[in-house]
Amino acid sequence: MADQPQVELAQSLQPRHVTLISLGGIIGAGLFVGSSAAINIAGPAVLISYTLSGVLVFLIMQMLGEMAVARPGMGTFAEYAALGLGGWARFVIGWLYWYFWIIVIGVETIAGAKLLQHWVAAPVWQIGLVLIAAMTASNLLSVRSYGEFEFWFASLKVGAIVAFIGVGLTYIVAFGPGPAQAAQQLIAHGGFFPRGIGAALAAVPVVIFSMMGSEVATIAAAETTEPARNVTRAARTVSLRILIFYVASVAIIVSVVPWDSVVPGDSPFIPVLQTIGIPGADHVMTVIAATAVLSCLNSGLYVASRMLHELARRGDAPALFAVTSAQRVPRLGILFGTAAGFAAALASILSPNGVFLFLINTSGAIILFIYMLVALGQIRFRQRLQRQGERLSFKVWLFPWLSYAVIAGIVAVLVLMAFTPDMMIQLGLSGLSAAVVAVALVIRRAVGKRVAGASVPPGGAASSASQ
Repeated sequence: MADQPQVELAQSLQPRHVTLISLGGIIGAGLFVGSSAAINIAGPAVLISYTLSGVLVFLIMQMLGEMAVARPGMGTFAEYAALGLGGWARFVIGWLYWYFWIIVIGVETIAGAKLLQHWVAAPVWQIGLVLIAAMTASNLLSVRSYGEFEFWFASLKVGAIVAFIGVGLTYIVAFGPGPAQAAQQLIAHGGFFPRGIGAALAAVPVVIFSMMGSEVATIAAAETTEPARNVTRAARTVSLRILIFYVASVAIIVSVVPWDSVVPGDSPFIPVLQTIGIPGADHVMTVIAATAVLSCLNSGLYVASRMLHELARRGDAPALFAVTSAQRVPRLGILFGTAAGFAAALASILSPNGVFLFLINTSGAIILFIYMLVALGQIRFRQRLQRQGERLSFKVWLFPWLSYAVIAGIVAVLVLMAFTPDMMIQLGLSGLSAAVVAVALVIRRAVGKRVAGASVPPGGAASSASQ
């Protein structure tokens, strides 16, 4: 009898890897560059936008932590949502999340290539091909090599943010305008709400997309020896650190430079460092932003391959994607993610306002749909545990009201998107993506029933049972 193909992943990641992988998957161009768009929308009130978004992500992580402790070693966070909602939730979340990260791979590939054009005189697509090939190689070697790459990438990003916050605070308090003048800066250009209170809420969809990624901890933790403990640690610390990093960084930006001088699409960190007097600020931020992009690209390939591996193991994707190499990594899943991500990157070059814009819009609200399913799954699962009298060592506070508040918050963001002209298309096309996955689920179940029926021999179940 032939040996069965290996499908188990390695368990060689350490807690430090999980923590930095989670941070690395979040801190990217969305903070270093994308924050300029949020500031432009809401002005200084963007601090409220970042706080609300950070709290929402923090609570989602608490939910995942609760389920991970109750049922350790389940795999990806899609499995945890399925605990409360059933296998259909795993299918829907898994494929939507895979698609979301494929688009991220394409975006980060092009972003990194454009940044490196400052030093490399080559076409964007060639630089992008080299970048994605390098990150693919780090993923193919072993999960330990990926973890080490990501650990140092993320460490540099976190160090840069901590240094920025430290330098900014020192400048404000000791060498610059002083706390009073910095506070005045927040209201000197049209007030704290220069575009109205509604603008702070309207910026939430932009902000929350840059803050998603904490849930990567549940995927990485599955490749450690203590998955439940590492997910719990991430639930308690990673999302809280992200909240602090984002809010503190943006607070320094709007306290040092006028918010209306920030150019959407440019890094707002550069004018702050130039105001403080840091020499070569533009080159420093280019290096940091390039590192952040490479880190997100590295994480994107990792996450997409693991989600596809989990789907294949559960029969929700072709079985060949469940097979692992001698290094116990899902090689075909990594290569497939690389090919799909690079195809998305090429689309951004060949058809930036056509195909690529369509792809971006179809993934824009997906993470909100996923978070809502996670919250619904946590509520259903917790209610079941309570009926069974099972006690939890880690649980979400104020259940079920805080969980319902999370769902209400997500619904509010979706409603805001529906009434925001620039985001209406994103919401509609993301809904189309969800509908496509739902139709795929119906087809898969119909085919599965047909195959199961065809496999029953003449005489029916009784005949089959007697064999």
